[in-house]
Amino acid sequence: MSRLTVILAAAAFAGLVLVLPAIPWFGRRRLTERLRPYAPGATLRHGEAGILSVDSFRDVIAPLAHHIGTHLASAFGVREDLEVRLLRIHSPVDPTHFRVRQVAWTIGSLLACSALAVTVAPPPLVALVFIAGSPLLAFLVLEQQLAAKSARWRRRIFLELPIVSEQLGMLLGAGYSLAAALNRISQRGTGACAADLGRVCDRMRQGLGEVDALNEWAATADVAALTRLVGVLALNRQAADLSKLIGDEANAARRDAQRDLIETIERRTQMVWIPVTVAALIPGVIFMAVPFVQALSLFSAS
Repeated sequence: MSRLTVILAAAAFAGLVLVLPAIPWFGRRRLTERLRPYAPGATLRHGEAGILSVDSFRDVIAPLAHHIGTHLASAFGVREDLEVRLLRIHSPVDPTHFRVRQVAWTIGSLLACSALAVTVAPPPLVALVFIAGSPLLAFLVLEQQLAAKSARWRRRIFLELPIVSEQLGMLLGAGYSLAAALNRISQRGTGACAADLGRVCDRMRQGLGEVDALNEWAATADVAALTRLVGVLALNRQAADLSKLIGDEANAARRDAQRDLIETIERRTQMVWIPVTVAALIPGVIFMAVPFVQALSLFSAS
């Protein structure tokens, strides 16, 4: 009890030492550090407080956290790259920062559960499961939240794609260039496809080709209908009547969405029968068990 209290107190003290220098009114920088960014050839970023600071600690722990988080996620079956998932949902967080936050939540959960286990004093096996399972649960909760956001974004693209394809076909048929049509949809739209097309237009302004930017979007979104549409849009400079081909792809995407909706309805219809079957099965078993038990009692009495 006393040894664990000393360890927790030391960890709390180390955390305060790292956090307090980041507070401006507490950890005021020295004059030399404040003048260093203005010196010729200075490399110190604004806001750094020296060797022992939050930024320096993050720089040290970030590669280790990224390595541990990646291997632990792949051990639980997560094969998709973290950077792709964060890029898909337009997250402002980079992969290293996400892994650092995961490791921080894991360590915090471990310390909190350890203190709670010492306070409550459950059986050793229960305490071991509680202490070992809570950090893992904290890690997987953040991973599951990111996976759910990624799946919802892909679903939105899948549902919006038929309408966006038809808009592209109409704009190209009206005489718009491919870049102008993509830019117009990104500015006028408010959905997931419009947000992704805004990034595609930004990539084209940076000097990337239209087809390459669209291929990047298809690789990030990972939607089969979008990959087919991008393959059609790649024929922009070769096909004479591209709007007809885009219309066919829009119809194909709409059929895929309709087929998926029918499968969802059928699946939910089957799920409705599960509680009905259980509710009808239990009374039937009871009514069958009563005469069976009565017959057994009669045979045993005779």
